[in-house]
Parts: sequence; structure tokens; C-alpha cells
Amino acid sequence: MKPAYLMDDIQWQQLIQNVADHFNDVTIKRGFQYFKQGKVKEFVMPDGEHIAAVVDGSELYEVDFHLSAFAVSRCTCPVRTNCKHMIAVLLKYANEQKRPVHALLNAHSAGFTRLAAKADTRTAPASASRPNLATDHREAARSALGKTASRLADMPISEWHDLFDRCIAFNPVNTQNSQYVQRALASIYAVQPPLAPGMQQLFGLHAHLRVLEKLVPQSPMPGYPAHSYMGYYTQIAADELKEAIERDLEGPPPPMNEPKQEARMAETLAYLRRKMLTESRNGTYFSDAYYRFWLYWVYPEQQNPRIYAEELQHLQAAEEELGTALARLPWMLAQSWMHVYQSQDDHAWTLLQEAEQAFPLKISSNQLILFLHALREAGEWSRLKDGLRHIGPLLHSHRDDHLQDYIHDWNLVLHHLPAAEPEMWDTLVSMLPFAGGMYEETLLAHKKWRQWIDYQLSIRSEPLSFRVSVLQPIEKNAPELLLPFYHQAVERYVLEKNRAGYKAAVKLLKRLFKLYKKMKQETRWELFFTSFTSRHSRLRALQEELRKGKLLS
Repeated sequence: MKPAYLMDDIQWQQLIQNVADHFNDVTIKRGFQYFKQGKVKEFVMPDGEHIAAVVDGSELYEVDFHLSAFAVSRCTCPVRTNCKHMIAVLLKYANEQKRPVHALLNAHSAGFTRLAAKADTRTAPASASRPNLATDHREAARSALGKTASRLADMPISEWHDLFDRCIAFNPVNTQNSQYVQRALASIYAVQPPLAPGMQQLFGLHAHLRVLEKLVPQSPMPGYPAHSYMGYYTQIAADELKEAIERDLEGPPPPMNEPKQEARMAETLAYLRRKMLTESRNGTYFSDAYYRFWLYWVYPEQQNPRIYAEELQHLQAAEEELGTALARLPWMLAQSWMHVYQSQDDHAWTLLQEAEQAFPLKISSNQLILFLHALREAGEWSRLKDGLRHIGPLLHSHRDDHLQDYIHDWNLVLHHLPAAEPEMWDTLVSMLPFAGGMYEETLLAHKKWRQWIDYQLSIRSEPLSFRVSVLQPIEKNAPELLLPFYHQAVERYVLEKNRAGYKAAVKLLKRLFKLYKKMKQETRWELFFTSFTSRHSRLRALQEELRKGKLLS
């Protein structure tokens, strides 16, 4: 059967290159075994760039693949991305496209520069395919890049970036989207020489950072740089690169025993510091990379407090060095971060409060969570408790994952410091209303039934909007608390004076009847219900619904 979406030769060569960039040989070989064994059970393409498939591994795993955005492709297996299940799906795709699957198997030895050159020749006009001065010049430039790259281990980071820029200049795609990123990275990786493991980690990190720099505009202005427009597809590409950088940094730190590794790490820190301090309001791309660099690569290797004091001096000196180009919010946050590393928490929280007052609602929740991560990793529970108290009210983001991380840290603190529970409740109340959902869930988790009901009454919640499983524990342990919750809602429903309101009121009245019966207070129910029907005797539609619900005979 002919596939609905056909790839052309350029897309095929790009796919081979992407496989080499994102998958190692072991993963490719394991994925090939899965493909040969027919473990790709479902395979659909909603469009020409998207594959949805199911692979039979130790269990059934769902693969969601975006051919033009490898970085956001995901599998439900524990590895999550760049796994053998994804390779099996890509091999299935190649097979359906009548392409040689062995080209993907041998992606790492295929010679990408040669393949890319063939693709350029195949798609160029006939006159351009003949030998000419332009072609000779391009080949000479590629050769020169390779020679320069061979000295990369002895070059400073600034010269790495110059080399990357020259590689990117060969990129035929000018539109700044995911395809631009993939081709730019491919041109950089094509000249990568053999490197020691630590240097190779830095090479990959800086390749991602330099291409990100091409996407994220920098526009220095007083205070906080003004916004420069990023198109929709550029934003997607930048976010994909951000995820790749996070993966780079969250791995084990590079070994420091390699020649010149310490100098390259210092140069990387200086680069990230400057990019962070001049970052525009398009996001926190370089700020997040700066914090993760400290959190995962510096802190595990360097316990000497001197390095944090030195970094604080660099940050303070930046105010004069950068002048109006300084982005003051990330500057203040970075100083607060260094104070935390030196256990100078009072200074840290004071700076954080000043930053919030100067830039209300501008502090990234992601960066605030990283503060807590640092305190949690230190295992200093009293300091983490104070950090939670100061940072909680600043978490204005509604991202559930951030609030879940936040409450998880509170639970850790209570495990080690049970007496801190009143401080937790005071802090959570101070975070209302934006953290209402988290507050409710925490009340239920701690079996604070009365406080949960009081909160629902204060915000006029609808009892019928809750799943039965939410209310069951309260009904079992403190049924009397549900009475005012149900009674108030019944009166609100009746006041709507429409059929839907009357039906909702009857549903709740039936629940009330069961509650009173469970509490063995049938007399109270009868007194209430008699008064209720008398007060609303003129509402004929309500009376009809009561009879339908068998509450009235």
C-alpha cells in the first residue's frame, strides 16, 4: 500500500543525519531487533511530519514522533526519548517509504558531509551541478573548517563559537524554525573531531547554546531589556533547544581531570553569566542554563565557598561593566542564588523580595523551584522550610508541576521537622487564591476535613462538581461537615429558578437525606424538608422534580 505522505531525497538525508545526532549505535541496533521482530504494532501518520505508533516492549509503549522536531518527540517507556522503541518506529517509517533501512542503521558511518553535498547537488539546477568556482570554494571552506576543528581541544570557547558560526553559514535554511536548528546542529557535528569525554560534553552544550543564540534576540535596554518579537515557529525551536540544554546539564558533570577542562568550564561560566545578564524578556533560556550549570556541574564538584564569593563579585561588577545593557531582574536573582550557596539566606530572601517588588509577577516559577532544589539537595531542612515560606507566595505560575514540586518539598520538611506544620498552613493560605487547587489537595491529604469544607464554603464551590471519591472520606469520617455545604448549594440552585437548577437541587437533597439517615437524624431531615417544601410550594417545576426524584409522593 502506497503511504499517504512521501518524503523526498532531502528529507531522507535529513532523517539519516537526525538519527546520527540523536541516537547512539547500541540504541539503533536494539531498535533494529524490535523492527525485525515486528514489534511495531500500530503505525499512523496524522500528517507528513507526525508519527503515532505503539511498540511492544516489556509492555506496550506509545511513541509520539515529530520528524521536524526530534527534541520534542517522546516515548512512554522509562527512557522517554532517543530510545530503541523510537528507532523501531523510524525503521518502520523508512520501510514504508521504500527507503533502505540499513542507511539508518549505518547513520554514524554514513559520512554526513558527503551525503549533504549529494543532496545539495541533486536538488540544485543543472548548471549549478557542474564544477565551478563556487563549488570549489565551498569545498575548500569545508576542508578548512575540518582542519580548524581538529585543533578544537586547544581552542578557547570563544573560538569554538566562531567555528560554529562558520559551520552554520552553510545552512541552506534561513527561516528560524526546528528545521533550521537541526541543519545548523548537523553542520556543527559534521566537523566534530574525536574528543575526550568531558570536552565532548562541553562541545554538545555549546553547540546547543550557540544555535539558541541565533534564535533568541538580545535587545539591551535600561532596567530589563525590551521585548523583541519571536515568531511562533522560532519560539517552538527555541523551546526544543532549551530542553536539549537541560538534558545536557542534568547529566553527570564533566570530569575535571582532562587537560584544559578547568579553563573551559570557567569560560563556559563567563559566557553563561554574560548571556544571562543581557537576556531579553523573550524567556529565561540563558538564565535557566546558568542556574543548571551551577546546580549540576559546579556544585557537585566544587564545595569550596570561595567560588561562590568570587561569582558574587563578578555579578556585582557587572552593574558597572554592562551599564544600561544589564538585565536587572536576572542580575538580582543570580546574586540571591549565590547568597543561598554561601548559606547567607537572609541576604538571599531580602534580594528576592526586592526583585519581586521591582518586577512584580516577572520572576520565573521555574527559577524559584531551582532555589528549592538547591536547598533540598543540601539536606538542610530548616533552611528549606524558610525557603518554602519565602518562595511560596512568589510562585504566581499556575503550572501544576511547579506547585506539585513545591508541596513535595513541604512534605519532606514535615517528615524531618513535624513541628513546622503550622508554618506550612500559614504559607499555603498566603498563596491563595492562585494556589487554591494545591491548598485543597493538601487539606484532603492531611485529613483536614473542616478546613476543606470552610474553604469550599468561602469560594462558593458546587458540591456536584466534585467526584464522589473526593467527598467519600469526609462522608465516612465527618459527615456532619457536609450538611452546610449541601444546604447552601441547594438554596443557590433553587434561586436560579430554572429546570436545571431544580434538578441539581433534587440531586443534593437526595444526598442530604442519605446523610441524615446515616447520622440517625431522620427527624431533623423531616423538619427541614417540610419547611423547604412549604417555602417553595409555589414553584411548580421544583415540585415536579421533587416528585420525579421520589422525595414527594
